[in-house]
Amino acid sequence: MARRKRALEVVRPEDGGGRPSRRNRLNFFELAYQRIEELLVHCELKPGQFMTMLELQQITGFGRTPVHHAVNRLSADTLIIIRPRHGLHIAPIDLARERMLLGLRRDMERFVIRLAADRASLSHRNQALHIERLLRERRATLTLDEFNSLDRRIDALVLEAAGEPFLVHTLRPLHTLYRRIGYIHHRFMPGQADLSGTIDHHLGILNAVANRRVEDAVKASDALIDYMGEMFSGMEAGIDPRLLDCSIEPLLGA
Repeated sequence: MARRKRALEVVRPEDGGGRPSRRNRLNFFELAYQRIEELLVHCELKPGQFMTMLELQQITGFGRTPVHHAVNRLSADTLIIIRPRHGLHIAPIDLARERMLLGLRRDMERFVIRLAADRASLSHRNQALHIERLLRERRATLTLDEFNSLDRRIDALVLEAAGEPFLVHTLRPLHTLYRRIGYIHHRFMPGQADLSGTIDHHLGILNAVANRRVEDAVKASDALIDYMGEMFSGMEAGIDPRLLDCSIEPLLGA
């Protein structure tokens, strides 16, 4: 029994006596990043929330090194603010800033989607067709969480098809910012639970990339950004500010 316990201890990811391969460490880093990103998008880590690194380790189930690595990346992405000697601050949502950055995303997405539609391999095109078919079949029943999972896959597929690694590091934080905006819009804005509009815009992108229609892909990308711009108009007028920054004190009687 003791020998078995020792064998299990050797393969633990952060055990000093059995260091994992570099590839395994990178996998843990990426998995920790994806998990924290998911918590941010679904507001389980609330905008404006303060917490410690240990609390984040406990929430994610990952050890100190992968979480520390992920937090540093998310800090560079402006999604988490590191407060030395005080812990972590989940960055509040600034609607004016994120609406301004939407213009930057539009220009970058035009460049990326043009490359993706032009360079898409047979594998990329088949993947796009597969996701398109799934979205059409599940259009009426897809949950918001399921859509966000597919949306992450679509973003990754388009970036992979574009074939320029620099673009991944630049666009990925923007994708996270706006996936969170979409989540808040559909989850908390009255009358906005229907996903058919956003699904239709993604179908347009997938179909154009799958068929290598470059100009149609660019138009579909612009249409999605315009759709997201409309979300901001409604949220600026009617969102509870505590959803954007949980540290805001509630109004009397609220």
